[in-house]
Amino acid sequence: MKLDLDLFRALCETPGVPGREERVRALIEKTVLGPRAGLFDEHHVDAMGSLICTRRATKGGKTKGKAPRVLLAAHMDEIGFYVRHVDDQGYLWLNAAGGFDTRNLFASRVTVVTSSGDISGVMNPGGKPIHISSDAERTKVPGVEEFFVDLGMEPADVKKKVRIGDYVVLAQPFMETPMKVVSKALDNRMACFVAIEAVRRLAKKGTKHEADIVVSFCTQEEVGLRGATTSANQVGADIGVGLDVNLACDTPGVPDSQRVTKQGDGAAIMIQDSSMISDWRLVDAVCDCAKKHRIPVQRAVLPRGGQDGAAIQRSGKGARCVAIGAGTRYIHTTTEMIDKRDLEAVVDLLAAWLPTISSEDIA
Repeated sequence: MKLDLDLFRALCETPGVPGREERVRALIEKTVLGPRAGLFDEHHVDAMGSLICTRRATKGGKTKGKAPRVLLAAHMDEIGFYVRHVDDQGYLWLNAAGGFDTRNLFASRVTVVTSSGDISGVMNPGGKPIHISSDAERTKVPGVEEFFVDLGMEPADVKKKVRIGDYVVLAQPFMETPMKVVSKALDNRMACFVAIEAVRRLAKKGTKHEADIVVSFCTQEEVGLRGATTSANQVGADIGVGLDVNLACDTPGVPDSQRVTKQGDGAAIMIQDSSMISDWRLVDAVCDCAKKHRIPVQRAVLPRGGQDGAAIQRSGKGARCVAIGAGTRYIHTTTEMIDKRDLEAVVDLLAAWLPTISSEDIA
């Protein structure tokens, strides 16, 4: 099946910072709910704003009792900012919601999302331009608190339209090349996309599965796995899957020993990151399934960083968890890049592995 890259584009270009994911959620609801979609049997939105969708088991297991439950966590939020101050000149000063390397923020175009509509602007740090600055001034890396947004409007109009707490996202259109997709917010609209595509394949092919498949399109991952924590405690999963991007540092200036993943080598199976160690039995099961179906995969260890699987692993009575994703270049910038082959491999792997989960896996 061909990937629905128009959906991927729409997901990436829709703004949604931690705590303000409602536009992304509305797009997903429109896509996956309703009788025509035929993807899920139940859904609800929890107090944290996460959309939790359940596709009930379609076949019985060898043992009696309730069906095993597998929870896929796909966070909707992207890194961004909240407006913390509007000064008398009409400049907006920001507070980060998520982690930024400020070297990537110079000369950025942004979208300010307000109650009266979206406003385009530009973001730069305070200071002198190159023509009148010294070498020392030009080499200083500013902090987030030194960046401001210029809307190109009269200060009085800015103060009428923008309130403290309105949110700001970096503005960059989705781009497709022959081999890659490039966009802001691939972290983690990639996960939302592959979860939808994998369940679509199960539905279209009428694939039977013994486990209840639950997808939480969850909130506030970038500020501490918050939405996944409440989702996991509600769902009570036996097996958890953290769906997220992974680092692909297969670029100039990074030694091979630190590249984590290599683009084009397949879906990334996370062994360890700083938030979670994957269950070795699930890692083996996923890799065995990939081998059987000739799906390319690569194992990965990430020294720093985390993902929502960690919240599932430690929820309630605990759950066996694994993290799966696609190696992504230039993470937390507006030029995040994923290889289409890796994207396809993640969808193929989920669609092949989820139907194999049985009651025997949780015995």
